[in-house]
Amino acid sequence: MAESKYELLLDEFIEVLGTKLFRIRAKCSFGVVEIGEKGGYIESEKNLWVFGDAWVSGDAQVFGDARVSGDAQVFGDARVFGDAQVSGNARVFGDARVFGDARVSGDARVFGDAQVFGDARVSGDARVSGDAQVFGDAQVFGDAQVSGNARVFGDAWVSKPSDILIVGPVGSRNSFLTIIIQSGQVKTGCFRGSLDELEAAAKENQIQDYLDLLPGIRAIVARRRAGVVKA
Repeated sequence: MAESKYELLLDEFIEVLGTKLFRIRAKCSFGVVEIGEKGGYIESEKNLWVFGDAWVSGDAQVFGDARVSGDAQVFGDARVFGDAQVSGNARVFGDARVFGDARVSGDARVFGDAQVFGDARVSGDARVSGDAQVFGDAQVFGDAQVSGNARVFGDAWVSKPSDILIVGPVGSRNSFLTIIIQSGQVKTGCFRGSLDELEAAAKENQIQDYLDLLPGIRAIVARRRAGVVKA
């Protein structure tokens, strides 16, 4: 069995959700980490592989059955927990949260206040940032970028920037609409549904901003589905 590249500092710990997390310290130099360098917090060695250059640093926290492996890095104030996995050359940082059964892999980046959870997958060169959320069975991959207040959910997949459309702020609550091109599903505030359902709700509640925008949104969705993406 390989000797661990780090040790848990049993006298330096914090408690998160009733769980004790220990700061780690490198026992050897690897990647960009120097021997003796202190890292972030983990619950146990199951959370951070002893192989590769994977590392948890800053005030980042990894706990539960979550695992960081390969050359992945979790840093800043990020949290990875539940059964989540961060692998490959992925980076999770800032105030980002990855939890549930979520997977972040490849060269993906999750940062800012972004959240990836449920059975969601973020891979390739994808970027999820800002206040964005990717959840459910959603997949974000390729060169896709999900940012701002975007929500990618359900069975949606996003592989390039043109697979998602964000419109806003709209209405008296300054909400943002996230439209998944291939399915036509919309998320705004507490509403989730199709463009037709959004139109019906806007008529019922007399939200004129949505009614004015919907023809243009439908035209963009139709054009992108046809593979004609123009500014």
